Amino acid sequence: MAELSRFDRDFLKAVLSLAAKSDVDHLLYISDIPLATEDLRGRPIKRKIIYAVSGEKLAEDLRRRGFSAVLVPPYDYSRVEKVKVALVAGMTAGLLKDGELVLSLTGPTGLRGFDTVVKLRIGSGFEEKVPIDTIGLGAEFSSQVVEALVSLAMAIGHEGFEGHPIGTIFVLGDSTAVMEQSRQLTINPFQGLSEHERNVLDPRIRDALKNFSVLDGAFIIREDGVVLAAGRYLQPGGERPPNIPLGLGARHAATAAITMETKAIAISVSQSSGTVRVFKGGEIVLELHQVARRA
Repeated sequence: MAELSRFDRDFLKAVLSLAAKSDVDHLLYISDIPLATEDLRGRPIKRKIIYAVSGEKLAEDLRRRGFSAVLVPPYDYSRVEKVKVALVAGMTAGLLKDGELVLSLTGPTGLRGFDTVVKLRIGSGFEEKVPIDTIGLGAEFSSQVVEALVSLAMAIGHEGFEGHPIGTIFVLGDSTAVMEQSRQLTINPFQGLSEHERNVLDPRIRDALKNFSVLDGAFIIREDGVVLAAGRYLQPGGERPPNIPLGLGARHAATAAITMETKAIAISVSQSSGTVRVFKGGEIVLELHQVARRA
């Protein structure tokens, strides 16, 4: 592993010194290369550090060493997207709370160097589209289910299916109303399965969702993560068109519209770019861009 340059080492020292100040509640360290022992020597900030890493084994090792750690998907995000995903994961794990001041430190994927520091206060928002109170979704939604679906959507956007880009929609919550405003396009592959056999918190079901994402239509999912249907054509009944950014197509219009007409939230994956967007009340509340897609 290449050593840090003198400037990079000075940069890291400056961030760690800032993190040690009483005003700062947490340092969100987004990298699969942990801080060296000498970087922390003499700095009483171990309890403040939250590692955001992509490997379960590394996360477990860090926890054994007394650190807090959360898992993030192993994709090559831009710096801003890395911070967004790590913040949502930290909120989901209960490690970040409203009102806390957080410094986030990240850099190029797979390298030890750092080039980006973000300072924010939890609950005050991040950029114009990301209120970080579990993305402002409300207590009826399980943050664990939302995080699982966002991670799955990022995987679909990055990997596609057998090398081909695909898009899809996950609609979560207010399922009775959503089912009434949609119709089945194809055989529902989840019909007849017991509820514990079709919950998105089960990795096997997430793999199944990834495979079934080649089907036309949307997935309908209950608030607790139980998949009710795949291949649903969304037919929201409202007459007012959704206010979506120019350039987004019919999939995003349907996604926005169903969240205007029901209390559901919806997650779309763009076939053209792999971008993941979370909609609530017809508005985009989270937007995650892919840096690169698997060829």
